[in-house]
Amino acid sequence: MKQVAPPSCLKNAFDKHGLDHIKVLEFPDGTRSAADAASAIGCDISDIGKSLVFMTERHKPILIIMNGADQVDEKRVAGLIGGLSIRKATADDVRTSTGYAIGGVPPFGHVGPVETLIDEKLLSKKTIWLAAGTPKTVFAMPPDELRRVTGVETGVSISA
Repeated sequence: MKQVAPPSCLKNAFDKHGLDHIKVLEFPDGTRSAADAASAIGCDISDIGKSLVFMTERHKPILIIMNGADQVDEKRVAGLIGGLSIRKATADDVRTSTGYAIGGVPPFGHVGPVETLIDEKLLSKKTIWLAAGTPKTVFAMPPDELRRVTGVETGVSISA
């Protein structure tokens, strides 16, 4: 593991929100999945905040920051966003919506605004490990800081 600079969009978000204390770490074997990240970091898989992009039936992206141990309940999410059905985003949808490839999507610092939901279980953690723009990089932050930066006041029950 070594400390590296974040991609420019994420660096800009760090600068905008006063996150100069955040260290981005690179793991040579990768952190593409929550299990990979937990293994590399040496933490519980539920400490990983996986950033998952879904698309509504109106082709609007929804970013769900989910604890790494659970799966998203798509029907529950649909109810939270006004009854619109959702589907997992394609690789092209993810890159277009966020500017990042699947496996490296950070929770903020995207190319444009993306509606965001955060799993309530994740917000009970002391530290959350999050993707930092590539499938090999992560950073850690406390839940209160994640809420502040994303503008998401409260977590929601979205696990299956």
